[in-house]
Amino acid sequence: QVQLVESGGGLVQPGGSLRLSCSASGSIFSINSMGWYRQAPGKQRELVALIRLGGRTNYADSVKGRFTISRDNAKNTVYLQMNSLKPEDTAVYYCYVGGPRNFWGQGTQVTVSS
Repeated sequence: QVQLVESGGGLVQPGGSLRLSCSASGSIFSINSMGWYRQAPGKQRELVALIRLGGRTNYADSVKGRFTISRDNAKNTVYLQMNSLKPEDTAVYYCYVGGPRNFWGQGTQVTVSS
């Protein structure tokens, strides 16, 4: 079992920045990939960014060049630096851990509005 604790969401103006963090504990030896998904009202959950054990990353086209995912393996923590935020980035952001089993965080709200 893996427990995930997320932090860093909030309200920000368009063009602003936020940094999300997600720390994993428990059966962390089984983690292969870590990342972030998001779900806006009335929409399906979508991949935002993923980082694999070897460091390879994937990003949604809509966030390329604005968001950066990173991972501190010593702390079992994944970060999502979000710059140049847009109103369409407003969503609940969920931390994801992939391995033999997949785990999800409780979600953190990100609201981009003036």
